[in-house]
Amino acid sequence: MTLTTVSQNKSHGGVQGVYRHASQETKTEMTFSVFVPPHADGTKLPVVWYLSGLTCTHANVTEKGEFRAACAELGLVFVAPDTSPRGDGVPGDPNNAYDFGLGAGFYVDATQEPFAKNYRMWSYVTEELPSVVAANFPVDPRRQSVMGHSMGGHGALTVALRNPSRYRAASAFSPIVAPSQVPWGEKALGGYLGADKAAWRKHDAVALIEDGARVSDLLVDVGDADQFLVQQLRPELLKAACEKANIPLLLRKQEGYDHSYYFISTYMADHLRWHAARLGR
Repeated sequence: MTLTTVSQNKSHGGVQGVYRHASQETKTEMTFSVFVPPHADGTKLPVVWYLSGLTCTHANVTEKGEFRAACAELGLVFVAPDTSPRGDGVPGDPNNAYDFGLGAGFYVDATQEPFAKNYRMWSYVTEELPSVVAANFPVDPRRQSVMGHSMGGHGALTVALRNPSRYRAASAFSPIVAPSQVPWGEKALGGYLGADKAAWRKHDAVALIEDGARVSDLLVDVGDADQFLVQQLRPELLKAACEKANIPLLLRKQEGYDHSYYFISTYMADHLRWHAARLGR
C-alpha cells in the first residue's frame, strides 16, 4: 500500500499529518488525517477513530475539532477519514443535494446502482483504512475506540454495536440514532441500500439494539439549540432503546449549543478523556 504524505505539521509535541492512498474499496483516491502524539520509540498507542458528518471531509475536525492538546496529554492517536468517495466518475446526487452522494456516504456499503462500485464506506472505515493505519503508524489494534458527529455519530454507534470486541468505547456528538425513522436516513439508506427496510437495520443504532446488539456503555452529547434535534437526531429513541436493553447511556443535553464545531470542540477533550479511561483498561 503506497501512502502519499500531503502535509505534516508539528503540534503539541506530536505530528498532525494528512495522507492519501488509492483505495481498493472505493476505487478512488482517499484522503485522511492522523495525529500521532509524542511517544517513545517502539511504543504502540491506542487509537480513536473519528467519523465526520454530512458535507464534511477529514479537514473539518482536523482544523476545527481542537483535539490535539488532549490527545497529546492522553497519548491517543486520532484518525479522521473522509465521509465518501470523491473524484472523476464518482456519482453524486442528481440534484446536487448536500445530504446524499458526495460528502454523504453514510458509512454503508451501497448495493444500488450507480453507487455500488464506489460507495463502500463501511468496508473502508472498518477494514481497509484500519489496515493502512496499522501498517504505517504506531497504533495498538487491541486498543481502538470510535466517535463521530451527526452522520458520523450514526456511523460510530453502528460500527461499535456491530464490532463490540474491537472497539472498547464509543461516543457521539449529535448523532442520527435512528436513520430508518428520519428524513436524512430514509433518503440515504433507501438510495444506497434499496427499498427493503430490513436491509437498513444493520445500519441503524436503535434497530441494532432492538435486534440484540450490545456495548458496555455509551456517551452522547447533543445541544438543545441544535436545529436538527427534533426531526433528524431524535436522541430520545436511543435513550429508550438503551434503557430497555440495560445499556448504560450517558446522554447529555448541553444548554445553548447547536450542531456546529463550536459545540464539538467545547466537549471534545471531555470525550477523549472518557475514551482514554476505557482504552487504558
